[in-house]
Amino acid sequence: MNLFNVYPLVDITPVRALGATLWDDQGQQYLDFYGGHAVISIGHSHPHYVQRLSEQLQNIGFYSNSVQIPIQRELAEKLGEVSGYPEYALFLCNSGAEANENALKLASFHTGKTRVLAFKGAFHGRTSGAVAATDNPKIVAPFNAGHAVSFLEYDLGAVEQALQAGDVCAAIIEPIQGVGGIIMPSDDFLRGLAALCQQYSALLIADEVQCGYGRSGKFFAHQWAGIQPDVISVAKGMGNGFPIGGILIAPHLKASYGLLGTTFGGNHLACAAALAVLEVIEQEHLVEHARTLGDYLRTELLAYAGAEEIRGRGLMIGVKYDFPVKEVRDKLLTEHHIFVGNASDPTVLRLLPPLNITKAEVDVFLQALYALTEKAVAVIQEPSALD
Repeated sequence: MNLFNVYPLVDITPVRALGATLWDDQGQQYLDFYGGHAVISIGHSHPHYVQRLSEQLQNIGFYSNSVQIPIQRELAEKLGEVSGYPEYALFLCNSGAEANENALKLASFHTGKTRVLAFKGAFHGRTSGAVAATDNPKIVAPFNAGHAVSFLEYDLGAVEQALQAGDVCAAIIEPIQGVGGIIMPSDDFLRGLAALCQQYSALLIADEVQCGYGRSGKFFAHQWAGIQPDVISVAKGMGNGFPIGGILIAPHLKASYGLLGTTFGGNHLACAAALAVLEVIEQEHLVEHARTLGDYLRTELLAYAGAEEIRGRGLMIGVKYDFPVKEVRDKLLTEHHIFVGNASDPTVLRLLPPLNITKAEVDVFLQALYALTEKAVAVIQEPSALD
């Protein structure tokens, strides 16, 4: 049997990792400035994380949600404390797509309405409802297209017009779009959106799957705008590589048996991983570190990267050029051994390093980027150099 070939793969086989460093099967060392799609929040193989998982596995790794699992409550209490949402309830699942799927389902249950408002460039996952709310027709199968979703610009007038129809159960928004190219709605827009959702009895869902867990320099990116969504979806950095997701649910949304469900969600090992992440974030002050080092990185990029625009907050940064960045990205990997990400916009490099990346490691990346982009700009400005 072969693997179903749906991923274009780079010819690198990582076999070991520590902090922001990877080693491949040939012994080559790499700097990880992408974290496997923003998943690695506290660094690869963090000792506390490894210890937490090892100790849990020696006791019990899994049982279903048909029994008492105290570590789930421990995780919920810790997440409420660290995030600033102690009054919210937590439903645990396995991924960001599943988190968004459950958030949309919960909104429809609560309101009795069917339509969802999403935004241009959005990416919310690949499961049925989540992919319908994703602005990429290439990955939406005919089966998924039956969901009632309206895609809007960041325009409060258009939002209010859509809400006035009376059939909208929720607006779902990434406080910082990841796949879309590190696109941020303004804080004023987020505040206006929250007010309109409340006015028209629709839920506001903040998709913090990529931009949450300290990456923006606050625990949640929407907290920069001072709003409180009805539902907050989380995953990626939540488990530092162990599959886990969840939704934080405001107290006015009530639970009932069978409303939501999952077999693997909230298993003992996943909760141990998520607790380890929160403990490291808290003990090592990684939210503050992401904000401080992110400010340094953006300042340096603005001054020296020769970019058209620097986007993002904290350690979620998009570097936009006026040319496609594929060659720069490829050479960062093959010549400088640095992983970075791309976006749906081919002119944007996406930077999502572990939150405990060091200034010295940031400087290594900056020097490599400057060297490559100076050459790229020179080639663009002097086409004869290609001859």
